[in-house]
Amino acid sequence: MKAEAAAATDVEFIVVITTVPTRADADRLAGLLVGGGLAACVNIHAPVSSVYRWRGRIEREAETMMWIKSLRVNYGRIEALIAEHHSHELPEIIALPVLHAEKGYGDWLRTHSQGSPADT
Repeated sequence: MKAEAAAATDVEFIVVITTVPTRADADRLAGLLVGGGLAACVNIHAPVSSVYRWRGRIEREAETMMWIKSLRVNYGRIEALIAEHHSHELPEIIALPVLHAEKGYGDWLRTHSQGSPADT
């Protein structure tokens, strides 16, 4: 178990997941992330149904889910950008490690997640 925890810190690529109220919100946020070089790709899934507990009640809501593919070193900046532009009081922002990526895709992801816009 200890070796697995150590390996997680070596992860280079992540997928950050967040949900936003509308497709327009997702499109705007994706443009900021990809345009700013913080993410190589953002998948937008809509609609998704969310069921969650909030302030003592069970809520049900249609939302738009985003999968943001990036480098682990960008997480703090991605989290800050989402929080700044998100309309929810407590937005979902979580990151999952990518344990394996095809070499060519990994190279592309690395190139386009360097924190500044890239052309290729």
